[in-house]
Amino acid sequence: MFRIQTFDKDSNARTGFLTTPHGEIPTPIFMPVGTGGTVKGILQRDLAGEIDAKIILGNTYHLYLRPGTEVIRGAGGLHRFMSWDRPILTDSGGYQVFSLAGNRKLTDEGAVFKSHIDGSKHTFTPENVVDIQRIIGSDIMMVLDECAPFPCDYQYARKSVQLTHQWLDRAIERFRSTDPLWGKEQYLFPIVQGGTFDDLRKLSAEKIAGSGMEGNAIGGLSVGEPAEEMYRTIEVVNEILPRDKPRYLMGVGTPVNILEAIGRGIDMFDCVMPTRNGRNGMLFTSEGIINIKNRQWMNDFSPIDRGIPCTVSNTYSKAYLRHLVISGEILGSQISSIHNLAFYLHLVSEARNKINEGDFTKWKGSMIKKLSERL
Repeated sequence: MFRIQTFDKDSNARTGFLTTPHGEIPTPIFMPVGTGGTVKGILQRDLAGEIDAKIILGNTYHLYLRPGTEVIRGAGGLHRFMSWDRPILTDSGGYQVFSLAGNRKLTDEGAVFKSHIDGSKHTFTPENVVDIQRIIGSDIMMVLDECAPFPCDYQYARKSVQLTHQWLDRAIERFRSTDPLWGKEQYLFPIVQGGTFDDLRKLSAEKIAGSGMEGNAIGGLSVGEPAEEMYRTIEVVNEILPRDKPRYLMGVGTPVNILEAIGRGIDMFDCVMPTRNGRNGMLFTSEGIINIKNRQWMNDFSPIDRGIPCTVSNTYSKAYLRHLVISGEILGSQISSIHNLAFYLHLVSEARNKINEGDFTKWKGSMIKKLSERL
C-alpha cells in the first residue's frame, strides 16, 4: 500500500506513494474536506482539474445522517453517488461527536448522540462505524475514537485513551470479519490519542503501532493547544509509529503547520481552513496571507497569485475578487476556495520536490517566513 521514495537528509521528512484501488497518491499530500459528499462550492471537475486533488475526505457522521446509508447504498457507494473516481478517506465521526459535547454520552459500548439536524437519537459503536464506512466504500476508513478536549486533566485523558483502545480492538475485529461491499479493497487506520501528555501519547502510539493496520493517524491535535505543543507531540508519537507506513495528522492545519509537520515525518493532512477561510475572504498565497476584504486591494488589478500553477489564481485580479466577496457574490467564495485549495496542493507538491532534491529544510525555512506574513 505504501512505499517510501526519499528520506530528507536534514529532517524526518520523506516522500512516498500511497496506493489505493482508486489511484496512487504521492505523499506528503493534503486532502480537501468534502464533509457531506461535496467540497463546498467546488465542482468535481475543478477538484480533479484546477486543484488536482489526489484524494478527498468525507465524514461518516454527516453522511450517515444525510443523505443516509440507504441512499448511498442505493447509489453503489459514495464514489458513484458523487461522481468522483479518485480516492476517498472517511473520518469516523468521532471528532463530530466530540464537538457535540452537550448532546452526547460516551459509554464502553459506544457514543450516544443527538443529531444536529433534527435532534433524533443515534448510537455509534466501533462496529457500526466500520459497517457504515463499508457502505460508503471509502478507500481509507478511520476507527471510532474519542477526541479529548484541550485543556483536560490527566485522568480524563487517560480514561479517554483507554476507551479509544477498547474501541480499536472491536473495530479491527469487525473490519477483519467483514468484506468490502463494492469489490474494492479498503484500509482501516487507527488513531493515536492522549492529549498533550507524553506518557499517554507513547502508550497510545505503541498500541496503534502494534495493531498491524496499513496506516496510522494522529488525532486530538489542533484543538486549541499551542503550536509548539502540537509539534512536540508529533515528535513523541513518530518516534514510535512505524516508518514504513503512512502517518496521517488529522485536522491540521495552516500552511506553516503543514510544513513543520512534514519536517517531523507526517505524510497526510486535511483541514477545512482553505475553504472555510476562503469563503470569509482569507487567501493563502505564495507571498503571505491576504484579507481580500481590506481596502488596500480595491484597485489592485494584479492576479491573485502568479506563484502557483492555477488558472483561477492567475486570471482574476485581487480587485475583482474583493468586489465579489464584499458584494456577497457566490462566485467570490468559489474563486477563493479554488485558489486556496490549489495553493495547498501546490505547497505539498513543492515540498515533495524539495525533499526529493535534498533541499527541503532550507526551502521550508524561507517559506515559513513568507507564509507567516500578513500582506
